[in-house]
Amino acid sequence: MTVTRYTTLAQPCQAEFRDKGSRFLAFGWPIQSEADVKPLLEQLRTDHPKAVHWCYAWRLGADGARWRANDDGEPSGSAGRPILGQIDSAGLTQVLVVVVRYFGGTLLGVPGLIQAYKTVTADALAQAVRLEQDVRAHYRVRCGYPQLGEVLRLARQHQAEVLQQELQLDCQLLLAVPLAQHEACVQGWEQLRGVEVAPEPA
Repeated sequence: MTVTRYTTLAQPCQAEFRDKGSRFLAFGWPIQSEADVKPLLEQLRTDHPKAVHWCYAWRLGADGARWRANDDGEPSGSAGRPILGQIDSAGLTQVLVVVVRYFGGTLLGVPGLIQAYKTVTADALAQAVRLEQDVRAHYRVRCGYPQLGEVLRLARQHQAEVLQQELQLDCQLLLAVPLAQHEACVQGWEQLRGVEVAPEPA
C-alpha cells in the first residue's frame, strides 16, 4: 500500500523530567533528512556542556522505514529505543528527538532510565503541534508560453506546488504534486500539445 500522507512536527518542542536529582531535557524537531541531525546534536552539546549524555532517535521517510536510536553511553537499549518508541507511539516521522541528561549523583538503573527517557519524550511530543503532510512526487515540465496557463491551471487543480520556474525561450517548471493526485495531473499535462513531462528525483 502506497503511503500518501504522513504526520510530523509543525515546529520544535521540548520538555523536562527530573528523577533522583537527574535532569532529562527532551528536544524534538521536524527534519528533512539525516543530514539535519548532526548540526542539531552539536548545537545541544554546545548549549549544555555540563550534561553527561545526549541520547537521541530519529525516524525518516513517509513510510517511516529509516530510523536510528543512539544510547550515547547509557546502558544498551535504555535511552535511544525508549525515545524511538515514543516517536512511533505518536505516529510521527521526519522527526528527531534528543534527550540531554544531567546526572544527579544517584544511579537510576536500567528500568529507571527507560522510564525517564520514555516519560520526557512523551511529554515533549504530547504538547507538540503536529502537521499533516502530503507525500509529493516531483516533475519537470517543459512547454511553450501558449501552454503555460493551462499547465499552471492543472497544477492548481491538483494542489501541485511550483518549486522552480525558468521562463526564457520556453518555460521550464519543477513541480511537486501530491502523490494521491499525481497520475491525474500528469495525464492532464501529457494531453496538452507541446508539453514535455519527466519525473524528477525529490
